[in-house]
Amino acid sequence: MNPYALLGAAILSELLATTSLKLSEGFSNPLPSVGVVVGYGAAFYLLALVLEELPVGLVYATWAALGIVGIAAVGVVAFGETVDLAGLAGIACIVLGVVLLNVVSGMSAH
Repeated sequence: MNPYALLGAAILSELLATTSLKLSEGFSNPLPSVGVVVGYGAAFYLLALVLEELPVGLVYATWAALGIVGIAAVGVVAFGETVDLAGLAGIACIVLGVVLLNVVSGMSAH
């Protein structure tokens, strides 16, 4: 399977797990607590598969950065959290960094 598709699935699993972590209320809410364990387990399993084909620096940077951007968006949309201009600038820097790593840098697998 395409390692970038697996990486995307790992990122989505992490987003689901992190969202579940917020909803678990300190692991006192059982269903979201299960979502945390299953989501992070799936994320790390998929990440391990991706690392068989792509460089660790590229994979981890992409996974972490898109996780940060994704969970910030979930926070705004699902939990009513706010983002200011400095936050948007930071998110733009993260996205730019991922693009540079994956498209321009010699670290990429293309």
